[in-house]
Amino acid sequence: QLQLVESGGGLVQPGGSLRLSCAYSGFTLDYYAIGWFRQAPGKEREGVSCLSSSGFGTNYADSVKGRFTISRDNAKNTVYLQMNSLKPEDTAVYYCAAVAYLCSDSHEYDYWGQGTQVTVSS
Repeated sequence: QLQLVESGGGLVQPGGSLRLSCAYSGFTLDYYAIGWFRQAPGKEREGVSCLSSSGFGTNYADSVKGRFTISRDNAKNTVYLQMNSLKPEDTAVYYCAAVAYLCSDSHEYDYWGQGTQVTVSS
């Protein structure tokens, strides 16, 4: 079955960097898109970035453009979210999720990881 497992979260100071990993199994990125989402306490879940299935590109939330980069390593079945210049408002639980073919709204995603906590604080 399809599975996603996030890792790489932690505590970092403002201005610092983290790289989140989403290890996936049971499917390929030829047919599935992977999205990164986050949810802070008391706030709604929001989309951060997405990697569509082969050849259909990437997208980013305005709040993270220029700071976050999504990438893939097909040999390792892993999608990464490199997060630079982190701000306290980036603090949240980060999730990766999979949906067939193209990036979509969060309610369209069928498969979710368990989440990893990112805390940006001095």
